[in-house]
This record gives sequence, C-alpha cells and structure tokens, in this order.
Amino acid sequence: MPSSAIKLTVLPGDGIGPEVVAAALKIISAAGVSLDPDVQLAGAEAFKRGIESGVPAETIESIERTRLVLKGPLETPIGYGNKSANVTLRKLFETFANVRPVRELPGVKTPYAGRNINIVVVRENVEDLYAGIEHMETPAVAQCLKIITRPGCEKITRFAFEYAVAEGRHKIHCATKANIMKLTEGMVQHTFEDISKDYPSIEARHILVDNAAHQLAMHPEQFDIILTTNMNGDILSDLTSGLTGGLGFAPSANIGSDVAMFEAVHGSAPDIAGKNLANPTALILSALMLLRHVGEGKAASEIEHAVLVTLEDGVRTGDMEGARPASFTTEFTDAIIGNLGKKSRLAQPREFKRINVPQASNEVGHVNVARRNVVGVDVFIESLEHPRQIGDALTRFAEGTGLALKVISNRGTAVWPEIGHGTSLVDAYQCRFVVSGPVEADVTDAQIVDVLQRISSTYRWVHLEKLQRFDGKDGFSKAQGES
Repeated sequence: MPSSAIKLTVLPGDGIGPEVVAAALKIISAAGVSLDPDVQLAGAEAFKRGIESGVPAETIESIERTRLVLKGPLETPIGYGNKSANVTLRKLFETFANVRPVRELPGVKTPYAGRNINIVVVRENVEDLYAGIEHMETPAVAQCLKIITRPGCEKITRFAFEYAVAEGRHKIHCATKANIMKLTEGMVQHTFEDISKDYPSIEARHILVDNAAHQLAMHPEQFDIILTTNMNGDILSDLTSGLTGGLGFAPSANIGSDVAMFEAVHGSAPDIAGKNLANPTALILSALMLLRHVGEGKAASEIEHAVLVTLEDGVRTGDMEGARPASFTTEFTDAIIGNLGKKSRLAQPREFKRINVPQASNEVGHVNVARRNVVGVDVFIESLEHPRQIGDALTRFAEGTGLALKVISNRGTAVWPEIGHGTSLVDAYQCRFVVSGPVEADVTDAQIVDVLQRISSTYRWVHLEKLQRFDGKDGFSKAQGES
C-alpha cells in the first residue's frame, strides 16, 4: 500500500449498500487514487447484536483514527426501538453540516429537464428536532424538544457561505418557519442576516420554508444554495432530488470540523439487495465529494465526466428510463470505468475549491446579555379536570407566594380564563404563573418550589420551565389567545 494512500473508514451498510459502495471503490481505484480502507460495521447487523446505537465501539475507534468515512445506507427501526445509527454517527462526531447537491443530469428524464437545475441544500445536521429529546408527558401526550442554538446557527450559516465561495455560487436562500416559531426558527433567520454582512458578494435572502417548497415545485431554477434547519432540510433535500431524477442520483456529505462522512441519500432498498440491480450513481457522486474534500479534485472531475458520458451514452440501470436495455450494477460501473478520460458533451462539472470549514471550539457556547430576569414559571400538569376547576384551584395555591396564575393552555391554546371558544382537550395542561408585583422583580427558586409543592398536593406535575427575559425581551412564547 503506497504511503500516500488515503486512509478512510468504509461502512458497507445494509441492503444494497455493499453493492453500491463496492462500485464506488472500484471506480476510484480505476481513476488511480490509492485508498487504505478500514471496513467496519454499522446498522442492522449491529442492532441484531444488541448494540442500541447501531454503531459498535470498533467502528467508532476506526473513525477516530481516519476522520474520513464512506458509508452505504443504514437501516433504522421506524417508530420503535433503537435510535438511528445515521443520527448517532452525525452527532457523535459533530458533523454539523449536511450537504446535498442536486443537478440536472444528461439523459435522465424528469418533468423539469432542460431547466438547468443545480441546487445545494445545506442542512444543519445535529440540532433541531433531530436532537431526539422526547418525553411522554402523559400516556396520551408526547413532546419533542426543538433545540436551536446560536453557536449552532453560526457554524452552519458560515459553512453555507464558505461553501458558496468554494463553488463560486452567488445566492443563498435561508428557509425557516420563523413566522410561527419565532424563537427557534427565528434564531436561524437572525443569525443568517447577521453573518450575511460578512459576505457582501453573495446575495442573501430569507424565505419561509413552505414558500420554498412551493417555489421549488414552480420555479426551482431560481435557487442556488438553500440553508435550513435539520427537519426542514431533510424534507427539502428529498424534494430537490425528486426534481432531478430521484434519490438514486442524490449524493450527500456530513461535514464537521475534523470528521467528514459521505453517503448516498437513498435507503437500503432491501427488496433488490444482492440482485445486482442497484443504481450506484448517488454513492459514486458522494465518493466524488469525498475526493474533493481530501484534495483529489482532478480525479473527482475525471470520474464525474465519466459518469456524465455514461449517462449521455444511454447506459442505464433498471430504475432509469433510457434507450438501452437496463444494465446491472456491475455493468453500469464498468461502463463508467471505460469512459474515464472522456469529456461530457452536455454538462460540465463545477470548479471546486476546498471549503474553509468552521473549526470547533473548546469553549462552552453562549451569548452574553447585560440583563436577565425570571418573571414567572410554566408548570405542566396532568389532569382530567375542566380548565375552570384547575384555574380556581391554582389561583388559590398561588395566594401569598408573590406569583399569580395568568393563563392555562392546552396544546398551545389558552383555555383559562375562558374566551368563549371550544377547544378539544387532552390531559396535559400548561399553567403559567407570573410575578404579581413589578415586572422587574425576579421570581426566586424558593417561590417556584413553594408553588410547586402546593400544586403537587392535588395535581401530578410533569415538568416546569422558567420564564426569562434577556435584555428586556421575552424568552418565551405566548399561547394562542393569551393576552
């Protein structure tokens, strides 16, 4: 093995994973790039062995050594049982940026063919709802915490702008739902607007994510880079891949400050596993992103041209429409290898510089504020009583504590004091107590404990949240209908 060989961890994955990974490795080798692969396990087989994360210790140790991963699709239990092995890997190595490029490919028939679609979705990869922090408040009510941090927003936003610089792109849309989630999604929008000032040559626009989905269906060619949150990005990137031929053509990268993982967007397709029918294009294009990441841009461009020429020639796997009979995975792979050194007639790979990836900090992320106040507390309780009964009881409990019951809400809607509408109720109530004196007065922990003890004499409380103000701004949302 040459001393200059690229060390990387290879995770063949589940289903069709081993077949498409083998195709990518074969093409890279044929292009003259030396690899030193360390093949490891993750996914379904790990779950079967009782490893709850789906990622064995040996795999983690390998990635810590190589800092570079090429992985096939991993199966994830749906709706029960273990966490996603994919999410475990992303969070464990803080690969905070998920990059999903799509482009029109020659000969791939779609309703959008001829519109020169070339879009990159840059998705925050470790926060948001995918932090996976969930609780059952009652047997009937589940909650998931949406975690958005200012340091996380800064890293992914700066990465998106640096990616634009590396690829010579000129426009970024930041897609959020900040009109509804003003604190979490709003933080993404405000951070984007702040950091965009450091990149005056790049056009920066905010767009609501539902409008972004609408515009992608109507006029996708207007987009260059879309920066968005974890959940939004998962959805929009599947949408964009559908514009250009589907998940079989959709590569992705998970990039952190010192670890990068490259994988196809598609799943494990167990129904065709082992039949030599899989389309390896997405994994091959992911491997090209890996090569560019480690400075092998010349080989990456040569392979990309070969893929384009192969598609132009009408060579197809079974999931593609085309003039020639469907080819097997291995035949498609060999056709690409046979086209190494040829140039595409219809499409050109984009010039690409290495990305200036934001570096990790050992400091605990925070935002400095000049003034902060605790002005109340939300206590979440479980009860089968009507809001009027709960309101009367909690009003009495608050007497003499320096706190007053302001509002009770159910699923985000105010239900006490009654405002004359009917709301379907569940057995989880959010009960807001606020300071009964001057607004500037701080609510103390002793007051909160006092109220909590009084409540617990009658009701089962589930959890609580302090209501805080930072530099005079509320750090909490209001229920629908709350004054």
